[in-house]
Amino acid sequence: MLWFIAACLIPSFVVSCAVTGLMRWFSPRVGLIDHPAARKVHSTPTPLGGGLGIVCGFLLTTMAAYGAVWWIQRQPTLPEWLPAELQPHLAGVLSRSGELWKLIAAGILVATMGLLDDLRPLPWQPRLLLQLGVAVGLAAGGIRATVFVSQPWIGFILTVLWIGVLINAFNFLDNMDALSSGIGLIASLIFASVMLTAVAEPRWFVGGVLLVLAGSIAGFMCHNWPPARIFMGDSGSMFLGVMLSSLTLMGTFYDAGQSSKSVILAPLCVLAVPLYDFTSVMLIRLSQGRSPFQPDKSHFSHRLVELGLSRKHAVLTVHLCTITTGLGALLLYHVQGWSGAILVLSLVLCVLAIIAILETVGRRDSKP
Repeated sequence: MLWFIAACLIPSFVVSCAVTGLMRWFSPRVGLIDHPAARKVHSTPTPLGGGLGIVCGFLLTTMAAYGAVWWIQRQPTLPEWLPAELQPHLAGVLSRSGELWKLIAAGILVATMGLLDDLRPLPWQPRLLLQLGVAVGLAAGGIRATVFVSQPWIGFILTVLWIGVLINAFNFLDNMDALSSGIGLIASLIFASVMLTAVAEPRWFVGGVLLVLAGSIAGFMCHNWPPARIFMGDSGSMFLGVMLSSLTLMGTFYDAGQSSKSVILAPLCVLAVPLYDFTSVMLIRLSQGRSPFQPDKSHFSHRLVELGLSRKHAVLTVHLCTITTGLGALLLYHVQGWSGAILVLSLVLCVLAIIAILETVGRRDSKP
């Protein structure tokens, strides 16, 4: 298991770190710069395009791994160095290659749109239209939620909403150094842990892809940790959104021989903080009569700064909240039935409610 984890994390980390470093040099030369503005927290012009490091780390590593499996499968005998527990799963990797290529195509599409938006801001309408198109395409291509209902159209609609919301949620969270990337790293590692250790039979394919994504994010964060030398931009944040939303749909959280159906709540627990930020920001903007897609400083992290936290401590607070709710997902595999799941979900909701109360009262008291 340890060698598998290292084989997924290290190559993607190295590629991402190197490409991100290259983008730090290249971006200023093509005008890919994020300048300070009223709705932004940084005070000096900072290069954009760091998300390409995440994209390249993920794409190059997954394609190299697929090529290695394809080559091994065509050998007359399997190599002796190949662990026995992986040998029966090689054919399954190739059989799921269609899902992998659809996921890669969707990631490239949203990353390209994000990069264009970084170069020259696009209206929110075509951005949203493309995001929904990607979500519909993935759902139509078989990457969808079933949620134990017999009507496939319900799963189709839930899939489109899940992908669309998470693309925008991670895009919304990209407002402070290492915030969106840190949450993406935490979520990837927790989901990978579920896929590889929490179920009776490890899900090597999805677990491995999640680890590759985690390594790519970690490589980028070497350059993005406060004070950031480069930002991921929309290309990186939307890429993270489509990857995590799709991989949670591709992963099989339910194990009939080991867990109850309540474990389908695991993705909601892990991604509770991004969903909370997205929902609260939308409600704040709508209550003020503004467009829900108009950028501002009403995000969870901004509200923590209003309470007196430094930006670095605000980011760490959001990370710790994500870890706390994410641990609830792992706890789902150690409780019995829906009664235990309701307790775990109540715990996650209480954490979010405490945060909402503290930040609301703090802002109200600080304004006078």
